[in-house]
Amino acid sequence: MAYIGKTPASAALTSSDISDGIITSSKIANGGVETVDIADANVTAAKLASGTVQNQSAFKNIIINGDMSIAQRATSLTGITGNGFHTIDRMFLGLSSAGTWTQSQDTTVPTGQGFAKSLKMDCTTADGSLSAGDNCIIQTRTEGQNLQYLKKGTSSAESLTVSFWVYATKTGTNICELFDVDNTRQISKAYTISSSNTWEKKTLTFAGDTSGAFGNDNGLSLTLLFWLAAGSNFSSGTLSTTWTANTNANRAVGQVNHADSTSNNFYITGIQMEVGTSASDFEFLPADISLLKCQRYYYVHAEGANKNIGNTAYYRNDYIMTVVFFPTSMRSAPSMINAIVADAYKIFVNGGEDQFNGYNVGIQNATTSSAGMDCNANISGTAGHCGRALTRTSSGLLAFESEL
Repeated sequence: MAYIGKTPASAALTSSDISDGIITSSKIANGGVETVDIADANVTAAKLASGTVQNQSAFKNIIINGDMSIAQRATSLTGITGNGFHTIDRMFLGLSSAGTWTQSQDTTVPTGQGFAKSLKMDCTTADGSLSAGDNCIIQTRTEGQNLQYLKKGTSSAESLTVSFWVYATKTGTNICELFDVDNTRQISKAYTISSSNTWEKKTLTFAGDTSGAFGNDNGLSLTLLFWLAAGSNFSSGTLSTTWTANTNANRAVGQVNHADSTSNNFYITGIQMEVGTSASDFEFLPADISLLKCQRYYYVHAEGANKNIGNTAYYRNDYIMTVVFFPTSMRSAPSMINAIVADAYKIFVNGGEDQFNGYNVGIQNATTSSAGMDCNANISGTAGHCGRALTRTSSGLLAFESEL
């Protein structure tokens, strides 16, 4: 039975009254159908195109910012030789002596797929002969409390399917890996980049792991890794294509070296990791939702010149205090990132401007919802007076980080 609108009950619908899932207008009057009967045989598989009906929940994609749309730190950084979150949010670069790179948020994307941005890795200093411990890996990390529905460590453990778009100068075998940090277990899958400088979609399914549950907390539990270069410490064994206790030599066997030429570029976008053995269409989220999900881990409060920080009070003549509230709960009490330069900030107070140095700024009483910013050196005012704190120079920055 279906109850829709206010029209008196009518005769049961038949298959002739339904065309491709639409009830014909002759059965609808006065704004709706109150009671209709639809026999099981009247809606058949033939009436439903493949993929028309899906049982997919919102936020099916475990990966945050997989479309590379948010880049709070920077849209480009040159001369990268080490680990870090450099540009695009939630995308950590693991890099150890495998060339020098420029990383950027790029507009090169697969045509007609809805993407506007990609992550680009441009090799600027080559390493054609990798040492044993050298590596270059794009990583994205997930909290254990967001993975409990995978039922890892039980006989009902769910499979995961990873899909993504990749474009690279160098063709050949590449490795995608899942690493269970809680239990030091991992599984790797190889995929092939077949055509140089051509967007290709890849889909890889990883079986569920019946050993080792993820911690039900806000700590790092699972890392998804895309290898770009792997020294022999990570590639001299046999690729572990089933879940196993970690052996480094088995993690990236067969991986080509994208760091072997300054002509090499590597782009990736549309990273999706979801429950099941097949890939669905990429889940595009509204921009504000994507930003809030990223701000749980990194939040830029003020950047550039003359940007508001907040109301500030002189606790003493030489000590100011400001409270910053975050737009969303951060993963944990964050650390503060500020401009370590002279006169990076200022206070408008008593009709004048009082400047203070970035290297004298500190963080106090940080929680997941707020933090205090203070300065108790090279500043002078009147205790009890209040003013407005701002960044002063183009290098002014106040940000908060609680990354995994």
